[in-house]
Amino acid sequence: MMHVWSHRPQFAHLGLFFAAYVLGCGFAQLLAIVPGTGISIWPPSGLFIATLVFASRPSWPWWVATGCLAELFSNLLWFHSPLPAAFLIFAGNALEAMFGAWLVSLTCKRPVRLETLQEVLAFVVLAAGIAPVASATVGSATLAWFGMQSQTFAAAWPLFWIGDATGVLIVAPLALVVFHNWRDVALVSRARWMEICILGLIFLGVAILSLSAYLPFAYIIMPPLLWAAVRFEFKGAAVALVLLALITAVFTISGASQFAGDPETLKQKHVMLQLFLAISAFSALIVAAISRQHQLALRTLGERERQLQRMIDALPVRVWSATSTGQPLYFNKRYQDHFHAVVPTFDLPQSPPIETLVQELTHPEDASEVQRTLQNCFATGNASTMRFRWREKDGDYRWAECRVEPRRDEDGAVAEWYGVSLDIDDEMRALEALRDRERELSYLVNMVPAMIGRQKPDGELTFFNKQLVDYLGFDVADTDKPGTSRLFAWIKAAVHPDDVERLSEMARRGFLTGEPFSIRYRLRRADGVYRWMKSRGEPLRDQNGSIIQWYTAAIDIDDEVRLYRDIEERDARIRRLIDSDIIGIVFWDLDGMLLDANDAFLRMVQYDRDDLKSGLDWLVMTPPEWQEVHAREEAEEIARTGKMEAREKEFFRKDGSRVPVLIGAACFEGTYRQGVAYILDLTERKRAEAAQLRVEDALRVAQERLARASQAASLAEISASIAHEVNQPLAAIVANSHACHRWLSANPPNLERAKITAERIIRDANSAADVVGRTRALFKQSTEARSSTALDSIVGEALDLMAEEVARLRIRIEMDVERGLPLVAIDRVQILQVVVNLMRNGAEAMASAPDPRVLGLRVRQTADAIQIEVSDRGAGVQSPDKIFEPFFTTKDEGLGMGLAICRSIVQSHGGRLWVEKNEPHGAKFIFTLPVEAKAAA
Repeated sequence: MMHVWSHRPQFAHLGLFFAAYVLGCGFAQLLAIVPGTGISIWPPSGLFIATLVFASRPSWPWWVATGCLAELFSNLLWFHSPLPAAFLIFAGNALEAMFGAWLVSLTCKRPVRLETLQEVLAFVVLAAGIAPVASATVGSATLAWFGMQSQTFAAAWPLFWIGDATGVLIVAPLALVVFHNWRDVALVSRARWMEICILGLIFLGVAILSLSAYLPFAYIIMPPLLWAAVRFEFKGAAVALVLLALITAVFTISGASQFAGDPETLKQKHVMLQLFLAISAFSALIVAAISRQHQLALRTLGERERQLQRMIDALPVRVWSATSTGQPLYFNKRYQDHFHAVVPTFDLPQSPPIETLVQELTHPEDASEVQRTLQNCFATGNASTMRFRWREKDGDYRWAECRVEPRRDEDGAVAEWYGVSLDIDDEMRALEALRDRERELSYLVNMVPAMIGRQKPDGELTFFNKQLVDYLGFDVADTDKPGTSRLFAWIKAAVHPDDVERLSEMARRGFLTGEPFSIRYRLRRADGVYRWMKSRGEPLRDQNGSIIQWYTAAIDIDDEVRLYRDIEERDARIRRLIDSDIIGIVFWDLDGMLLDANDAFLRMVQYDRDDLKSGLDWLVMTPPEWQEVHAREEAEEIARTGKMEAREKEFFRKDGSRVPVLIGAACFEGTYRQGVAYILDLTERKRAEAAQLRVEDALRVAQERLARASQAASLAEISASIAHEVNQPLAAIVANSHACHRWLSANPPNLERAKITAERIIRDANSAADVVGRTRALFKQSTEARSSTALDSIVGEALDLMAEEVARLRIRIEMDVERGLPLVAIDRVQILQVVVNLMRNGAEAMASAPDPRVLGLRVRQTADAIQIEVSDRGAGVQSPDKIFEPFFTTKDEGLGMGLAICRSIVQSHGGRLWVEKNEPHGAKFIFTLPVEAKAAA
């Protein structure tokens, strides 16, 4: 609906369409002169089709609805038919209009102007021939169904069809003219106006005389009608047809027309009237289209001639023509400008003979040859091409190429000569430069430190450069052997006997397939010494891909081959060192894949070569705690320094057991993506250290007792911690006590509310007691009973506890809790205490921050731990290295114990608590809890 509404036409246009439709219906009613039919020429059909052809298709519903209203209104004024019958007749008219407009638009494309014969024929056949079938069928069926005017379907159908067709032919052309020229103001000359007035008077006179029966028959009107179509094309034909229809209607209605008569012949005469108007319209439209196409053809021809002239003048060449005897006929603008600049006496109408122009403009050394060539062309009639130097305005000469061709008549005789001169000075200079370059290239080929040969497409030798000649001690000509090609004779004479067959086969295959080839072989020097060569053959192809010739180049690589042999021997020694049992060696890439390893390392981790080939990486052998904590540090160290300092770690063996190792690594020179690692098995050393550790256990126990005694002595720290942590529950108890007092003091007392508040006081008091107990237990290193708990329930309880405070500070909480988190063994009260403390710190950090104030809470699983993040958008943490120390605070009234207690709680659960910078600003506190948490000893 919105799409249709957006294409709504202007109401003024709809009103004009409504009025024209009603007037057309009245005109049809006036011409319904056949007794008992009520069927005549139907102008609304032409108006309807022309409107839909001109309008956009999404706006058609508006025009159809307006036409329906006009039809019903006209029925009320003129026809007085039953309302269902009137609606059905309009449905046929609308179907005819839409079907005809669709066919015309589909055939002629938009916009339809009826300016070509093809468009007129398509309009006549589709809009006036085929489309009225719909309205005639529906209208005739309606008349027969309702028994209107005693019409049968067979009798009414032809009258309906021809009436609608005539209406389309008469009204639609004028409507299209009006639609397309509504805003155009045509400037008509005085002579044109006089012709219009004269034609109008003649047309009116002939129409009146012919239709009033003073002239023999009505078709005498055709000459002035066709005159209007020829002289004024489609506009004249449309206006003349409407005038003819109006004049015919006036005389027919008055009874003075030859189309009016007695009741017995009136139906036949009415059909003749419709045929007269239809034939006149068809003839006028066809003649107008032919006239329009003729005018367009003349304009196109003239425009093409002007374009051709402009093209010839714009061509970057000089064009001329001459008679069969050589007398100049035409010079293009570029030639004329040149003549005017160089020959001051040049005059095109009386231009001198071509021989004179050649004598004045051509270089003295070239003039005689050019003159002789032109005379030979004019005498024999043969075409020719000349190259000569041409004098310019500044007196310098430039090279030009002139092509002379004859144009012959039907008898084969030369009718005219045409010539084209093209400036080729740059080409000639480039050609000269190319010759110089060829000489330089030949010198370069002979001086380049490589041995180069050239062969024909079949491989026949044609050239050796100086380097190859000096190396071999003979040239190509010296390889001539009867019955043997030069190439294979050269191979047999100069190549080592062990390499002759291999090189010959490679060359045959390359010359046969056209594929480049490369080969190493030994070539005999002039002193008889064989040296290794690396040779490559490449074909030179033309634009069609055909091989023109072959080029082969050979480079002495004897020293390189000997060097590679030394390197191979050194590599073999290194491999023997790598395969020794002293130390494990691994080649790796930064993605974690093991590229290669020696046997010592494979035995250390109990893997074999097949495991290595199928794809083995560090992660398979690295325990999870090393993957989580140290993997990123190692990768960053290698990327930053190119090596990893030696460190101790553990590897998983293939059977799942662990092996302690000392590992160091370094990148290969030039890249940090690959490198080598050296691994030493520390199993024996660890066994020795284990004995030493047992000795040290007693000392460690004593140290722990001393630490507990020292910690118990820190009474001030414990007191401050308890004061800090119990402050919030006590504040809640006070607030709830006041609330309980208010509910009891009310008149009457609100006992229900007071009871709920008292329960909250009990809950907060128990919470304070739990905090005190847990804090004391924490500092006493006592172990409380822990239970498997879902962290999402703790998060929900923390949100409930913080709801009032975040609402007061206008803080929005963004929560992201991963689904399916595993249970963790924790002290529920202590972990709740950590989450609430971190959330309260974040809320207080944003108390004076501008909006938006967002407190983030994210819980997710990483490896074998649960990670909880609490982020804010406050000012951030200025001293992240001191923030967890006891009694360090950034608040005016803070004790500095909250984060210290939080870290102690997290560490007692086997986790870790740290702070990071939040983006775009603020702080992010993160702590982890192992899935299988163990209390700290």
